[in-house]
Amino acid sequence: MPDFGEGLRKVFLAGVGAIAATAEKGQELVNDLVKRGELTVEQGKKLNSELAHKAGEKSDSLKEKLADASNTVRNAAAGLSDQAEQTIKKATEKKSDEQ
Repeated sequence: MPDFGEGLRKVFLAGVGAIAATAEKGQELVNDLVKRGELTVEQGKKLNSELAHKAGEKSDSLKEKLADASNTVRNAAAGLSDQAEQTIKKATEKKSDEQ
């Protein structure tokens, strides 16, 4: 059976990386605007703070979704495992009844 946990971990890390990259690009844009004088330093700080806060919220949301998905996969795997065990048990019983 494929390792679903590893796949979910990679998806989570990709999401975190995307959020971090977005936050970095946003901060670079704000810094560039401040340098050009289109934003004041205070406006830039406020915007950077808002970007960091939103990135944190997205990361928390992604963590929740990952936990939910992980639980769903675990439950599905447990169900498949139980089903396989019962099928093997029935096949074994049927074979012993035939003998």
